Amino acid sequence: MFFVLSKVFWFFAQPLNFAIIFMGLTFLLLIWRWRRLAMATAAIAFLVLGLGAWTTLGALMINPLEDRFQRPDALPAKVDGIIVLGGGFEGGVNLVRGGYELNASGDRFVEAAILARKHPEAKVVVTGGTGTLLLDGEADGVTAPRLLTALGVAPECLILESKSRNTYENALFTKQIVDAKPGETWLLITSAFHMPRSIGLFRKAGFDVVPWPADYRASGAETIGLAEDNPQDSLQNMAIAAREWAGLLAYWLAGRTEQLLPAP
Repeated sequence: MFFVLSKVFWFFAQPLNFAIIFMGLTFLLLIWRWRRLAMATAAIAFLVLGLGAWTTLGALMINPLEDRFQRPDALPAKVDGIIVLGGGFEGGVNLVRGGYELNASGDRFVEAAILARKHPEAKVVVTGGTGTLLLDGEADGVTAPRLLTALGVAPECLILESKSRNTYENALFTKQIVDAKPGETWLLITSAFHMPRSIGLFRKAGFDVVPWPADYRASGAETIGLAEDNPQDSLQNMAIAAREWAGLLAYWLAGRTEQLLPAP
């Protein structure tokens, strides 16, 4: 139920969908001759789109998330395992065409391959099923072996989990299939903006991991003002940040994490 509710909520809360819905509501209000209310809904829609596309709001929202957990200055001398969270593949495309088409979060798997080449003795856990409610796609845990083995990762090092639908299940199912022993070093790879929520969930699951963020979306040097990126990426940054902050709050309220914003 949590999974379904989260998807339904985000459909309406996603900034672009939110603006479109309010623009549609504006049209209906004009038909009903509620002009003042129509002006208010139109203003809200344009405000969301304008702030998201033409200002640095998205970057300013995402920076605290990306800066929360820093990548270690040096790779640990011994790495027992590498966990990479799904979300980096174009599941719908790969289901039909095969291959391993990457999306904007594909850096997660590139980083995993690099680390696996540096530590060939480490197990590589890929956790991620189909996280969509309606669209069909190939699970990242199914696609990943084709890419990672092509990049030189030994097949016998791979541990695949393709049933999880969200980050909570990523942590829970990974804990169940991995026999991590005290004193071992396990790296967790996910997008930098997603790391706070991921760390909170893995801690709650009792799995001690070392954060290894990838896939940064902002430089961290942005200040209040006009967007320094193209409108599409600026709006996407606002959407990503809004989703992560909402996710942090939802998981904390549901008791799935101990802290609203997990600390290093």
